Parts: sequence; structure tokens; C-alpha cells
Amino acid sequence: MTSKLIAPSTARTEPEAVPSREAWNAALTKRHGRELQERFSAAAVAVCGLGGLGSNIAIALARAGIGRLILIDFDRVDITNLHRQQYKASQIGRDKTDALCENIREIAPYIELEPHTVRLTEENAASLLKDAGIICEAFDKAENKAMLVNTVLEELPDKYLVAASGMAGLGSANAVKTRRVAERFYLSGDGVSDVAEGLGLVAPRVMLCAAHQAHMVLRILAEEFEP
Repeated sequence: MTSKLIAPSTARTEPEAVPSREAWNAALTKRHGRELQERFSAAAVAVCGLGGLGSNIAIALARAGIGRLILIDFDRVDITNLHRQQYKASQIGRDKTDALCENIREIAPYIELEPHTVRLTEENAASLLKDAGIICEAFDKAENKAMLVNTVLEELPDKYLVAASGMAGLGSANAVKTRRVAERFYLSGDGVSDVAEGLGLVAPRVMLCAAHQAHMVLRILAEEFEP
């Protein structure tokens, strides 16, 4: 048995035909069942912050067949993002909103995407998030997290909020959990690890927390609430 190193290819191949909308919907319905997939398809979910958490949340929800994603971030793709965020080296320097929309379209061609290349603030949050049934907080900084949580709880009390706290370092994956904080407020993470301490953020643990958030979105839509 022999093996060889395969050099990176520079050749461009023609893309295969994209499946029809009917075939796409049929595949999702076969996987999730008609009733649940109809709920997913009718849902509008906002992802606030498109870094390690947000880009992974968005990809997971797109794969699950969520009908509409509202994507909000003001930043651009940087080389330091590539070790944990869902971007490509060829996208360095581009707006994260544009780059992520491009990547999602390759995965879920019929999803409705609403990108906003803007910094989310107390002044604009309510208007940008008004059409979302569920809001995912995916910011890096504590003050931005607090701003969004406070804004949603005070100004958008009819929305569900899925936030995150604690996913840094090489701590046990089993420490990352999702708990119900209030009637419409869920929090994912280990609750203690800090990005400023120790190793910082590593891809698997960030992706794990993002998966918790995305999965909680699906559970909410399925009316499978945490106790």
C-alpha cells in the first residue's frame, strides 16, 4: 500500500448543478419530518456578531433549514479569525456579512439572508431585530453582550434570546451547557472561562458553544424547552 502527498490544487473545477428548491425541501423534510421542517422554514433568526460563535451558529442553522437569517456585524475577515471562524483565506479583508453570506449560499442555496454591515447599538438594535423570533448573542466583549441582553429583555420581551458565556481554553467539553435563565432567555457556555486568561479561544470549544446555541434555537422552534 502506497501513499503520496497531494499538493494544494490551483485548478478551478466547474460547480455541479445546484439541486432544485423542491429537491432541497424534500431532503430536509425527509430528515426532520414535515411539521418540524415547516417550523424551521418559517423561522427568522438573528445572529448578532459573526465571529467564532456567530459564524458557526449561522452555518449550523442554515444546514438545519432555517428559512431566514438576519446577520449583523460591522467587522472584516482577518487572518487571525481563520482558526475558529467559518471564513476562508481568500476572504481576508472582506466584510464578514458578505463573506458569510457567500459561504452560506454554497450550503443552503434557498435560504433568505438579511445582512447588516453595521455595529449593533442600543439605538439601532430594536429596529434591526424586530423581525426575528429568536435572537442569538454572539459577541466577544462583555459590554456588548450586556447591551444586547438588556436591550432585548427591556425592548423586545416577546423575542427569545440565546446568549453565551464561557467557552475559552481547553477545559472539558462537558462543562459547556445550556441553561434557562428566564422565560425567554437561554445561556450557553461553561459560565466561568475568560478569553483574557490562559490559552484563549480554540476552535473546537468555540464551535461546541455555538452548536449549543444553534441547537437551542431548534429546540425552541420545536417547543422543546429547557426546564
